[in-house]
Amino acid sequence: MNDMSNNLDTQANSGARGEKTARLYRMVMEKHVCPYGLKAKWQLERKGYSVEDHYLTTREETDAFKEKHDVKTTPQVFIGDRRIGGYDALREHFGEETKDEGETSYTPVIAVFAVGLGLALALSWWSFGTPLTIRAAEWFVAFSMAMLAMLKLQDVEQFSTMFLGYDLLAKRWVPYAYLYPFLEAGAAILMAGHLLPWLSIPVALFIGTIGAASVFYAVYIQKRDIKCACVGGSGNVPLGFVSLTENLAMMAMGFWMLLRPAVL
Repeated sequence: MNDMSNNLDTQANSGARGEKTARLYRMVMEKHVCPYGLKAKWQLERKGYSVEDHYLTTREETDAFKEKHDVKTTPQVFIGDRRIGGYDALREHFGEETKDEGETSYTPVIAVFAVGLGLALALSWWSFGTPLTIRAAEWFVAFSMAMLAMLKLQDVEQFSTMFLGYDLLAKRWVPYAYLYPFLEAGAAILMAGHLLPWLSIPVALFIGTIGAASVFYAVYIQKRDIKCACVGGSGNVPLGFVSLTENLAMMAMGFWMLLRPAVL
């Protein structure tokens, strides 16, 4: 079906040289260039279309275009006589997935862990000549904790609101919801440098244990379907296995740092 649609588009939009063509109407003003318009143009060119790029250079011109075509937003893409729509509609037309508003995703947490792992391996390689060291594992947990804390610290108010929805201690003592990102960041920074273990270890064990118990209770006992505050208030990460793993990693790091002198 998609092949038939593409063939029809190709036939309908063949120019003098047999090229596929599309018309794009987008806002290009002195103080504003629509980013979705640029993305739409790039998407069309990537698919082999020759783009007739029409600028909407004033607010009046943009409003008149919207009224004429009975649309609420720009950019707008036309292929042949058919209006495709904006950037998301164009992606759907080409069979690419689009993210629904409010859709949850583990991508933010995975990105943090991936960058944390990369930093840890690179630093280990530079320091010890090999990426696979015990120190790399320690740095991985510490760096990941620090980056997750940084995301929370961007908007502590919003984070605390989400955190209060499931954390067992915060529900009983609201200030803990505000303190948590600072405690996490502090413990991570100290653990990365093996500094003040008498402080960093208890903090990591405490917040990790409370966090793991809270997530387990909310997700696996109460069976609640809610968003996690692990990447700050702006994230749409579902509360679940990854959130539990984050807290268990903090606990493991705390126990490891506690037992490390005896092990090594």
